[in-house]
Amino acid sequence: MVTLGAVVALFAAPELVGAPEQGIGRGILDRVGDTAFLEVRADSFHRLTPREQALAYWLTEAAIAIDPIIYDQQSRYGLAEKRILEGIVAFPRGIPPAVFKKINDYTKLFWANRGNHNEMTAQKFLPAFNYEELRAAGLQAIKNGAPIGAPEEFTLLLQQLRAAFFDPQFEPTMTAKSPRGGLDILQASANNFYQNVTMSDLKDFHESHPLSSRLLKRPDGKLEEQVYRAGTPDGRIPPGYYAEYLRKANTYLEKAAKLADPAQAAAIRALIRYYQTGDPQDWLAFGAAWVQSNPRVDFANGFIEVYRDARGAKGTAQAFVSVTDERVNALMVKIADHAQYFEQQAPWPAQYKNEHVKPPLAKAVETVIETGDFQVSTIGDNLPNESEIHEKYGTKSFMFTGTMRAFNAARGRAALKEFAADPKEFAICEKYGGEAEDLMTALHEVIGHGSGKLSPKLVHDYTYYLKEYASTLEEARADLMALWNIWDPKMREWGIVTSPDVAKAMYYNAARAPLTQLARIRKGDTIEEDHQRDRQMIVEYIIDKTGGIEKLQKNGKTYYAVTDFEKMRKGVGMLLGELMRIKAEGDYDAIKALVDKYGVRFDPRLRDQVVARYDRLNLPAYWAGINSILTAASGTDGDVTAVTISYPKDVNEQYLRYAAMYEPKLMPAGASK
Repeated sequence: MVTLGAVVALFAAPELVGAPEQGIGRGILDRVGDTAFLEVRADSFHRLTPREQALAYWLTEAAIAIDPIIYDQQSRYGLAEKRILEGIVAFPRGIPPAVFKKINDYTKLFWANRGNHNEMTAQKFLPAFNYEELRAAGLQAIKNGAPIGAPEEFTLLLQQLRAAFFDPQFEPTMTAKSPRGGLDILQASANNFYQNVTMSDLKDFHESHPLSSRLLKRPDGKLEEQVYRAGTPDGRIPPGYYAEYLRKANTYLEKAAKLADPAQAAAIRALIRYYQTGDPQDWLAFGAAWVQSNPRVDFANGFIEVYRDARGAKGTAQAFVSVTDERVNALMVKIADHAQYFEQQAPWPAQYKNEHVKPPLAKAVETVIETGDFQVSTIGDNLPNESEIHEKYGTKSFMFTGTMRAFNAARGRAALKEFAADPKEFAICEKYGGEAEDLMTALHEVIGHGSGKLSPKLVHDYTYYLKEYASTLEEARADLMALWNIWDPKMREWGIVTSPDVAKAMYYNAARAPLTQLARIRKGDTIEEDHQRDRQMIVEYIIDKTGGIEKLQKNGKTYYAVTDFEKMRKGVGMLLGELMRIKAEGDYDAIKALVDKYGVRFDPRLRDQVVARYDRLNLPAYWAGINSILTAASGTDGDVTAVTISYPKDVNEQYLRYAAMYEPKLMPAGASK
């Protein structure tokens, strides 16, 4: 498997803001501390036919069906915590208002992060309420009818969850790629992919379902692979882990398949089969069928990305449903049409160049829904991840324009003004920064991932050799392909770039990113997230090797300044060529040395300075999305006859709607299905 992955809005998101005096800007529906909730719209939905709208409805139901899985994957306590919190916020009558606000705010953050570890930093966050306040609120909610068990059952469960909720030393990090205290990366990670398993236990163990299973060490010392699957209707393959959620998803996927065109219907039925069996070959069959279809209503649903696993093997549940944004789609197609040209211009030896690039199916889309481990900060994605698929059939590259517009609606100039090194940088980025960010996403996804060729000496995929560093390498390689090619004169000739200053804006954004992203890492002195590691590695490497970027001090503040665009591009080419060599040759020692030297550590004093500067501006550091709601009307035969789209203004309404799929009592009052 190869992780192509997603581009996360690390350049854009920290610089978004509403009115500083209020902390709430256009399109921001709510804010809890340093987390803002953005409205994500899908205006293209109205251009769909009734059949396509009904298809979108059933695909969104399937997306909601798998949403609970991510809470369990990120912590073995996640679903129990989720059940208690949702029961309390859905039945608040009689709970003291001050206590309820603390619980409700914490629940919003819990939903936004799919648990009580920050989705970007992987660090645990604690509630403002105490154990007794939570216990009393839960007992009152039970009196009100909350479905969280009898008082005795609830009290016992809460006692079992006490450390998970309140102890900062208990499972402090969800994904620990740089652990301390003598623990290995699996022992130090709070996620639920492994139970009592260490890296040494896996030395001679062969996983039959590496992407879609969790590993458990039994009392006899043997490893058991618990496969995610619903089971087959004939009973030949029994249900496995997450059977309830996968079975529910399949009921909606069956309805969607009846409305899809033949190519997409084949893909949906292949996914149904995969969810029944958990067989990796069925996942590949789904990927092959899915990448060859290009409907206006598209989707992703499955165990896809491996970022949450410190080992980089286990996939997290995620889903989105999208509608093609015809207004922007031409840009993506234009870049894809020239994929072979960009491959030939890459700064690596001919032996690593792919002479027969299969252009990705590139599309600009608005999302109707995003669930599971798919976050609003994802503004581009390239799928499938499996090399067996993309080498034969290609990939799909998505640019999420609805998400980008949501960010733009909340954008202000305060952060850019604060962190730009000089007035020239501010002026260029104010005018061309948005175009540069769009192109960074498009180039990253369309020509970054999937470029290059591996050495024939590799008998496994490169991720087998590069292990926990594979995702950081691939994300950096995709970023560097964008940074390398943005200066090509052909970009203007083909009408992709409007001005040479777009390239300058992209370089300014890239240089500034390692500084501004520190606002998201408010504890510790290490970076665990792959996209953050890749951005810091690029800049620190260029500072060290070419001097095209410098760290400056002005009036007690630190700035990362581009001092020479040619030197910076030289550094981009040097690092890009080396990363391609490392990937092609499976050179673990080389990538470990690069990432450990440039991408992991930072000065906490600099971070504290950045955080203080953000706090003075009242800027959010983290973002969550509020999706649209699709409401269906059905005929007497149960078929959907009409679908309407609306946009909730309340965070609780969205997440309680999702929870109500499995516990109907949680459906918000007055809400229609």
